[in-house]
Amino acid sequence: MCPRQHDSNVDRVYPEAEMKIAAIISGPDCQLASAEQGSDRSGRRYRARAGLHRLGRSWIIQELLAATTTVALDDVIVERCRGGGVREFRGSVVDALDRYYRAAEHLQADVVGRIRSDCPLTDPEVTDATIQASWTITPNYASNVRVRTHPRGLDTEVMTVQALERAWREARRRYQREHVTPYIYEKPGQFKPHGIENDSDCTRHRWTLDTPEDLEFLQAVYARFGGRDDFGWREVLELVGADPSLADINRHVAQKAVHEG
Repeated sequence: MCPRQHDSNVDRVYPEAEMKIAAIISGPDCQLASAEQGSDRSGRRYRARAGLHRLGRSWIIQELLAATTTVALDDVIVERCRGGGVREFRGSVVDALDRYYRAAEHLQADVVGRIRSDCPLTDPEVTDATIQASWTITPNYASNVRVRTHPRGLDTEVMTVQALERAWREARRRYQREHVTPYIYEKPGQFKPHGIENDSDCTRHRWTLDTPEDLEFLQAVYARFGGRDDFGWREVLELVGADPSLADINRHVAQKAVHEG
């Protein structure tokens, strides 16, 4: 487990940083990913890696928490959390919004970053940039997922707890409860969403974990880096550019729309 690296200088540069800023790594949003069904929990291990190692290098996040489910398969995530000194919260399997809000309440955070556990290549550079943008522009929801320019699998959403609480109280549709944030970004007149964009379009790259092919791709990437996890997303981009056969592993996988579950 990488030690927490929160930089106290951030608190002086950004007065808003006096608020408690936490990142919540959310477990499977609705049902078990097909990559994990019948597996030896390797998919769960790669999901756990995102929060327990890579986000530990953020300079802004003050606390990490894994918000996972009560199903037995998620015990491996809880074990990793406890072994690495990271707090965990277990909640509903189907109502991810309730699980996420109660986790934020448990942390007594002011601002929370939502990092999906199906993004094992999540990069603290992207997460920190999204948090910084939320301070500069002062939206109550900022993300790089509404207008996609990063590879799929670097998803970061940052929101105030007040916005999250309102969504928790008012969201009624099933997909809004399963996917946590649709109620916020579908109502720009009621919230102040802001999109974070990369300087080039990298959306053709699929680095998320939903299928066996995705898991094979991720294992191949980690193998190329010798099992290290301190590489950045731009290094992965260079790796895939140098060897396009890596991207071919899961290139054919079609991403489901939010409404499809």
